[in-house]
Amino acid sequence: MTLEEFLAAMDRGQTVKANSKTHLFMHAASQESLRLTAELNGRYHTPEEICEIMTQLTGRPVDPSFRVFPPFYTDCGKNIRIGKNVFVNACCCFQDQGGITLGDGALIGHRVTLATLNHGEMAENRGDLTPAPIVIGRNAWLGANVTVVPGVTIGDGAIVAAGAVVTQDVPPMTVVGGVPARKIRDLRGA
Repeated sequence: MTLEEFLAAMDRGQTVKANSKTHLFMHAASQESLRLTAELNGRYHTPEEICEIMTQLTGRPVDPSFRVFPPFYTDCGKNIRIGKNVFVNACCCFQDQGGITLGDGALIGHRVTLATLNHGEMAENRGDLTPAPIVIGRNAWLGANVTVVPGVTIGDGAIVAAGAVVTQDVPPMTVVGGVPARKIRDLRGA
């Protein structure tokens, strides 16, 4: 299996059976992300060096305006797409096999978890994985300790309050918070 075939399967949302060829490829491919995140998190890097490491990690050019405060964690890396002027604060965890898109100007707070995989519910298929993408819109802001589950889109300009668990799509220009996250109010004048 090639990386392109793996990403295509993830982007189609195909269930990955435990110990299948795709599952084994996923585990083998994670070794590069572990190596690169260890490099990123292991010592000081200039913003330019960080962008280069993130370009290697994602396999796509990362705009020089991107900023991340390490440590940063991902178990894949190759299915992350990062827009311009994106900021990711310290201690974030991206489980990106299902695809993570960060729109231009997105702000990601401390200890945010973006999880794009679900396990099978029944004990006999608990090792199976089903991917679904997460999309963070332009100028969206996720507060500290937010968790976003597979398949969720956060709309442009939306704000997710600290500590929220987002289990459904958030409309643009909306503030949500809580567990599970619920609408608090609309944003006006933006």
